[in-house]
Amino acid sequence: MSPAAPHLKVALIIGSVREGRFGTVVARWFADLAARHGGIDVDIVDLADTPLALTMRGGGHEELGARLTAADAFVVVTPEYNHSFPAGLKNMIDWYNHEWHAKPVGFVSYGGLSGGLRAVEQLRTVFAELHAVTVRDTVSFHGVWNHFDTDGFLTEPKGPTDAATGMLNRLAWWAHALREARATTPYVS
Repeated sequence: MSPAAPHLKVALIIGSVREGRFGTVVARWFADLAARHGGIDVDIVDLADTPLALTMRGGGHEELGARLTAADAFVVVTPEYNHSFPAGLKNMIDWYNHEWHAKPVGFVSYGGLSGGLRAVEQLRTVFAELHAVTVRDTVSFHGVWNHFDTDGFLTEPKGPTDAATGMLNRLAWWAHALREARATTPYVS
């Protein structure tokens, strides 16, 4: 990134809307880390606070659409439900289209034994259909409840912090490259 390059706007999407969800703890940790990474402004999009209808009549949630449009990149924080990702997350993704085009998407997943990785693999195919670029590097918490203390801090931060830093480096590279490409040549799907 050149010294004059403006900060990247990253929409951090909390994909679970269930009561008692753990996604807010994971998202808070990641948002703090991303803010310290440098050159990144994080916009936390909590789907529990942004209800969207299940039927696609009329327009979507205008404020959410504007936030997604303004984002240079996305990070999806997702659990794994029944070997897949949450229905509320899929509903939100489907409400929008051009907002995702030619932008990178990173993933922070969590769950039991698989750590949400099956959800991430399915999300990769969904975002490919929306002309988004998913970054290879991810952050995954297997047995997530064992990684955070009661105050929401990691009990052993080195591994997850290293993984998140690697993912943020890749995400930032793609975000800068694609932002410049979109400015030079508008993306047409």
